[in-house]
Amino acid sequence: MRSLFLFPLLVLLLSGASARFDDFDEGDDLVEFDDNDFAEFEDVSEDPPTEPPARTVTTEDDEDEATVEVEDNQEDFEDSETPDEDIYKYDAEEFEGFEKSNPSFNDPINILTVPSHLQNTWESYYMEILMVTGLLAYIMNYIIGKNKNSRLAQAWYNSHKELLESNFALVGDDGTSKEALSTGKLNQENEHIYNLWCSGRVCCEGMLLQLKFLKRQDLLNVLARMMKPACDQVQIKVTLNDEDMDTFVFAVGTKKAMARMQKEMQDLSEFCSDKPKSGAKYGLPESLAILSELGEATEGVMDNKMVHFLTNHADKIESIHFSDQFSGPKIMQEEGQPLKLPETKKTLLFTFNVPGMGNTSPKDMEALLPLMNMVIFSIDKVKKLHLNREGKQKAEKNRARVEENFLKQTHGQRQEAAQSRREEKKRAEKERIMSEEDPERQRRLEEAAQRREQKKIEKKQMKMKQIKVKAM
Repeated sequence: MRSLFLFPLLVLLLSGASARFDDFDEGDDLVEFDDNDFAEFEDVSEDPPTEPPARTVTTEDDEDEATVEVEDNQEDFEDSETPDEDIYKYDAEEFEGFEKSNPSFNDPINILTVPSHLQNTWESYYMEILMVTGLLAYIMNYIIGKNKNSRLAQAWYNSHKELLESNFALVGDDGTSKEALSTGKLNQENEHIYNLWCSGRVCCEGMLLQLKFLKRQDLLNVLARMMKPACDQVQIKVTLNDEDMDTFVFAVGTKKAMARMQKEMQDLSEFCSDKPKSGAKYGLPESLAILSELGEATEGVMDNKMVHFLTNHADKIESIHFSDQFSGPKIMQEEGQPLKLPETKKTLLFTFNVPGMGNTSPKDMEALLPLMNMVIFSIDKVKKLHLNREGKQKAEKNRARVEENFLKQTHGQRQEAAQSRREEKKRAEKERIMSEEDPERQRRLEEAAQRREQKKIEKKQMKMKQIKVKAM
């Protein structure tokens, strides 16, 4: 029954639709139908799309003209050969703020001034110029100073070569070969120090000559000497045999040098405790002073010939030091004094100042030849000098006193060292016992250690009893 009712309804709907289709004429434009068909939705949309203008295509065939309007929805059916005009379009927002401007050649040109620190002028490189100038000055001063020191050293050697070769069999051994060979030239330690070793003479083991020139190769030292002048020096160290010098300590030189050496040198500070004395008693200039352990030694050294040397060359003499207890400068140790007395050698030391106060010439080096003659004379003089009986006894007392004072000063340190050795020995023995794996052997070692300790205690007690009996 239901199907019979629905079939007439479906026929009715179809007939109504066909009737509506027939109402349109054949000439009606399809575009108008579409517009009227969707007109009911125009009110609903908020922003109706704007239709682009229809494109019109005109064709000519046998003088007949026809116009065909193509909607946008039919563009897909166009010939693919037709270029797409949309690809040549651009978005105006993409070039927002871009304005085309044609340059005008009539506008004035503004030329800005470059800052002074950016200009390429010599004033911009004054630091580099100063640095290069200073470097060149340092290099030139180094070459000039080094060559001058070398010339002065060679001038000294040339003037003293004959005297040295006549008194020593070996002159100029550099120590590089096993056998002693005479090289006959100075050994350069650095740019301002030259050494010469001589040996092969009676009563002396050897003589070391050292030429200490100013640091002329150092520009800073040259500038410093403008404020504080200094002079070149020649230092001579003669080591004598033990049997060729008696027991005494003596020094002569400038007052300033004597005061400094008395503070710095170990032997002068211990055996010459008195202040430096004037040498006017022996006819010496007032600029020279004397430090001596024994008056007899002073009388023996300061003979007429020695006084003549010292008087005529007082301006060149810095210090002369004779000692049988020479050990060098005092040993400064932060932890304390050494536990043993330093080794001593019988030594003669000479320090001579080169004339010129820095402006030294080769002639000034040759003027030191008489002082080398004085050195040779002093070696022979000390060998011949012998103290009398009283002088020797006094010298021996002085040495015993110095040794006793040293032992008193180092007594506490020696006790601490002995105690530390005993503790180390006990610690090593205990470790040896503890490392023993056999328990029985370990027990025997402990008993033996206890017996030794007991014996030591008994010996100390016996000594204390003996001391008490002697005291009674």
